[in-house]
Amino acid sequence: MFIQTESTPNPATLKFLPGQTVLEAGTADFSSADAASGSPLAERVFAVDGVTGVFFGNDFVTVTKAESIEWEHVKPAILGAIMEHFQSGQPVMGSDTASSAGGHAAHSGEDGEIVDQIKTLLDTRVRPAVAQDGGDITFHGFDRGVVYLHMQGACAGCPSSTLTLKMGIENLLRHYIPEVTEVRPVDL
Repeated sequence: MFIQTESTPNPATLKFLPGQTVLEAGTADFSSADAASGSPLAERVFAVDGVTGVFFGNDFVTVTKAESIEWEHVKPAILGAIMEHFQSGQPVMGSDTASSAGGHAAHSGEDGEIVDQIKTLLDTRVRPAVAQDGGDITFHGFDRGVVYLHMQGACAGCPSSTLTLKMGIENLLRHYIPEVTEVRPVDL
């Protein structure tokens, strides 16, 4: 098994590509070792000293490290943990652990048509692009012209995330949906 790595715009995060499916559908975001319980793969990666976050996409694992740790010190152990997991035959997610298949929070009300347009643009134009960087962006609300989005994986804590939100996503949404006036991040 050969696992490729790719850098991301976030210097504290690397994208690991095991060459096979990680999650059939959706994504999974683990912000701590406690949150990883129920995912044998996430637990294994968090066992590496210095790992602070793990994110799963369809064909990648994004790992965030502590700032005080250098990649050359943890990357070999992370590669080993991912390789051991896939060679073990264990599932990526335990049966009681659900991934966020749709990726978006539910929304109902008078803005339903606008919200549907926002979600469609996010799914077709934004999420594929940020997945290339090892992350995801999910919809969490629309209120009086303001779109609330949650950034995951490499996008969470990325130095360029504010620029991505303001210059990229906000401009895109405002162009196609005049009711959108601003985009703000949401921390969960």
